[in-house]
Amino acid sequence: MKKLNLFFALLFALIVPFTSFGQIYDPVQWSFSTESLGNNEYNVIFKANIEAGWHVYSQNIADGGPIPTAFYFAEATDYEREGIVEESPSITLIDPVFDMELRYFEKEAVFTQKVRVLGKEPVAVKGELEFMVCNDGMCLPPTAVEFDINLDGGTLANADATEGDSLLSMILQAILWGLAALLTPCVFPMIPMTVSFFLHGSENKAAGRFKAIMYFIFIVLLYTLPIAIIIMVTWIFGGDSVTGDIFNWLSTHWLPNIIFFLVFMVFAASFFGAFEIVLPSSLVNKSDANSEKKGLAGVFFMALTLVLVSFACTGPIVGTVLIKSTSGEFWTPILTMFCYACTFALPFALFALFPSMLKNLPKSGGWLNTVKVILGFIEVALGFKFLSVADQTYHWHLLDREVYLGIWIVCFAMLGFYLLGKIRFKNDDPVESIGVGRLILSIITFTFVVYMIPGMWGAPLKALSGYLPPQQTLDFDLKRINQENADKVIEFIQQNMKAIPAGQTEQQHAKPTAELCEEPRFNDIFHLPHGLKGYFDYEQALACAKAQNKPLYVDFTGHGCVNCREMEANVWSDPRVLKMLREDFIIVALYVDDKTKLPKEEWVMGGDGKMKKTIGRKYADFQITKFGTNAQPYYCLMGHNGELLHEPRAYNLDKDGFVQFLQEGLDNFKNGVSVRNINE
Repeated sequence: MKKLNLFFALLFALIVPFTSFGQIYDPVQWSFSTESLGNNEYNVIFKANIEAGWHVYSQNIADGGPIPTAFYFAEATDYEREGIVEESPSITLIDPVFDMELRYFEKEAVFTQKVRVLGKEPVAVKGELEFMVCNDGMCLPPTAVEFDINLDGGTLANADATEGDSLLSMILQAILWGLAALLTPCVFPMIPMTVSFFLHGSENKAAGRFKAIMYFIFIVLLYTLPIAIIIMVTWIFGGDSVTGDIFNWLSTHWLPNIIFFLVFMVFAASFFGAFEIVLPSSLVNKSDANSEKKGLAGVFFMALTLVLVSFACTGPIVGTVLIKSTSGEFWTPILTMFCYACTFALPFALFALFPSMLKNLPKSGGWLNTVKVILGFIEVALGFKFLSVADQTYHWHLLDREVYLGIWIVCFAMLGFYLLGKIRFKNDDPVESIGVGRLILSIITFTFVVYMIPGMWGAPLKALSGYLPPQQTLDFDLKRINQENADKVIEFIQQNMKAIPAGQTEQQHAKPTAELCEEPRFNDIFHLPHGLKGYFDYEQALACAKAQNKPLYVDFTGHGCVNCREMEANVWSDPRVLKMLREDFIIVALYVDDKTKLPKEEWVMGGDGKMKKTIGRKYADFQITKFGTNAQPYYCLMGHNGELLHEPRAYNLDKDGFVQFLQEGLDNFKNGVSVRNINE
């Protein structure tokens, strides 16, 4: 029964963090937009982005089958609906379970309702939609989604929630780091010690359990409140721009990145046994002495003691969680730290609530030092990420892609040999034989090493795209070299060709890659991925877009932007996306974190009243003042007069959705349709 209690407790520990943010795990993300048809008529568009492996059912499902998608519109007198809700083509099959014909959607579903506005005042289309989502093994309960969509000249009312995947990824990483922190030698031995503190001296079990719950709350607050206070103070006194500037400085400036790199290296050396990192004993002893107080004050100081004592092992982990979430968003760092703290603190409360589980814990010993050394290798690998950000931002070229990969390959190869017992550190016990766990971990580690090796010769390594320097920093990239040679051959043939060959049309004879109007500024420090050609100066790109009568593809990006690299590696690389970017758009990549100083005549006064003297500050301010956001990546399709051809798109690895985004923007450019003007 004790083992069963442990199983349910651990299951509860894993489920609670996820249920706290259950809406994030919905495999279907809905977005709403409108399209002006003229004559007071609009299309209201409901779009569902569906995760791979799941499907949403059509509206047209017979009785006795699964729940169909349904739309319920609120009564209104200022507009009328024309016809039924139309839907995009669906997949049809005969289902043997229901013994009937079923229609459903995969990846994407688009529903459209045509409406006519009866007056001149702005109109809102309100209501609720209901749908069911299933995969091959299970179905989720029917879900209702409310909508409130403004009709104002066809503008988009509710922007696409494209940052959910990014936030979800950071929350999952925070939870995993929280679990990893529990296994560190500074934390694990304190679990039975702290639990016994709560149970000892309590008048009854209920009082002890109440203290355990408050202990959990205090730990979460001690981790979360400081970062929340810092963010809120900077936001209150400086607004979004100041908060964004602080995060931008923290994540891209050479000074904090070098400090973070050195801190990670110091902690890694400590994990390897070179020395022990401890906080001043007076600080810890004072906190520990106050923990003897009765009531909640004693519980608070016990939580403070844990946070202080565990800092030697959790400091780099906390730093990793924060740095990965500092993209300028107000709530993201607070939320990710909250998730980390909840995961870290939960076992203390659980073991106090169910003290019999302590008997099932493994004893402290050599295995904890093994965990410590493994974390040391991971610290080394992650530490170089900070140095890499500074290297890219300031163009030092110390850690180009092949150098960075070489360090990771060596680091994880040594970890594999350590797991096999071929490498020993000072505090390790002799390894006479390895168990199944070590063997499995070593296989995983060496498989990871083998996966990285082709990256030295240009393999994209999409799974690591967010952590590696850009592909264009690799000296020996076979794909890029072949593309450059092919472009040179095509250019030579076209320059020496007198006429279009017989049997070909002018369109068939067009260049496969669009030529630029002039040499791009800053092309000695910036490069586009996948051999694309474009600009890095907004005014220069806009002039070329006008000259070639093409829409502008604006990419707000950054050297330290993990999600930007993932988008480039996984979405831009799609042949459909590459073709459209090469042939149909003028690309401009605006680096918001670059430290290159502009000529004095190009300095601009920012929206916050401060002079912007670098490329990064100029375009970070441009993004904030014109688009109201400072998160990257951020993609905008624009016309020649500052008009947006489509609502901007953020981080979203849906390739089909990105193709549709480009195509709709291109169609709107050709038809003279826009959603709003950034200059108004």
